[in-house]
Amino acid sequence: QVQLVESGGGLVQPGGSLRLSCAASGSMFGMNFMGWYRQATGKQRELVAVATSGNTTTYADSVKGRATISRDNAKNTVYLQMNTLKPEDTAVYYCHLKFDWGAEYWGKGTLVTVSS
Repeated sequence: QVQLVESGGGLVQPGGSLRLSCAASGSMFGMNFMGWYRQATGKQRELVAVATSGNTTTYADSVKGRATISRDNAKNTVYLQMNTLKPEDTAVYYCHLKFDWGAEYWGKGTLVTVSS
């Protein structure tokens, strides 16, 4: 069974930075996509960033230039560095993992609040 554990959320002032981490455990054979989604109150969950096992990355337009996703495949960990945070970045951030054959897993989420 695959488990994902996120960390790094919290309260950040506008313009600040934070780094989210997500550590995966269990069988990682065939694991391909590791990424981050977020869901703000009253809104649908949306993609923030994703990285493939070959380190191809994709970002939402709303975070391009402010976010960097990276992976440590030896540690089965994915990171999301976000800079110049805005109040509209406030959301629960979820780690997401997808295997080549379609199986996917979600973390429980970590709350990021951007407020002064």
